Amino acid sequence: MDRAHSGQTDRVTSPVDTANPPVKHRGLEVLAVLGVSLGMSGVYALLSYLKAELTVRGGISATTATVASGAQTAHMGLDIAYDLTGVVQGLMPVLLVLVLLSRDPGTAGFGIGLHRRPWRRDLLAGVAFAALIGVPGLVLVWAAHQLGVSAHLAVVDVPDTWYRLPLLVLQAAQNGVLEEIVVIGYLLTRLRQLGWSNGQALGASAVLRGSYHLYQGLGGFAGNFVMGLIFAWWFQRTRRVLPLVLAHILLDAFAFVGYLYLRQHISWI
Repeated sequence: MDRAHSGQTDRVTSPVDTANPPVKHRGLEVLAVLGVSLGMSGVYALLSYLKAELTVRGGISATTATVASGAQTAHMGLDIAYDLTGVVQGLMPVLLVLVLLSRDPGTAGFGIGLHRRPWRRDLLAGVAFAALIGVPGLVLVWAAHQLGVSAHLAVVDVPDTWYRLPLLVLQAAQNGVLEEIVVIGYLLTRLRQLGWSNGQALGASAVLRGSYHLYQGLGGFAGNFVMGLIFAWWFQRTRRVLPLVLAHILLDAFAFVGYLYLRQHISWI
């Protein structure tokens, strides 16, 4: 596995680079993809953070941020239809980037490590990453709450119905698939093809991940920035995104379901 150096002139050429030479339109492609997905989410999250700091007495710490929500009308069938449509809509950028990557010749598994291999290895890596990120993440949430730099988290706002848990698991899966395939698999692949060094691409990916969590405050940005650094570093050395998708799904699923059972007992979640 090659490792990119800090300069562009002495980079080692990999099969992915050879099969996919830099193209001038790739930069516009990246902007378009991020503009219809998580890049625009980052802009809105930044505006939400600035709005809270500039217009709310007490700043971001006086606001409440909801992470997972569901439709709430008098018609359960309509609520389910809305919620499932939201999950599908959230996966459309994933379909877009997979189509774009599949148009490049010679990239097995779209070049981001989605091809099959012994599933136990990816599952174990995913569980390990979930533990590595999840435990320190709880400490960071507590610290940010104590410092007053984060919003109060109403993690789940879904009606208490028979489909609440399945919906939360689906939303966790959507988050994991969307963020890791777009922000890690696609973005890091395209930035390398555009000639960015590993360090530059790693930083850009981590900043993007942190940016669309700014609606939670600086704690949300910092925690996800660190997570982005770790995930990007690992992907650059393995070219496998699937364990990261699994880790993210586990993290969100435990956060959503755990919130339902712990919110009455722990004041800072």
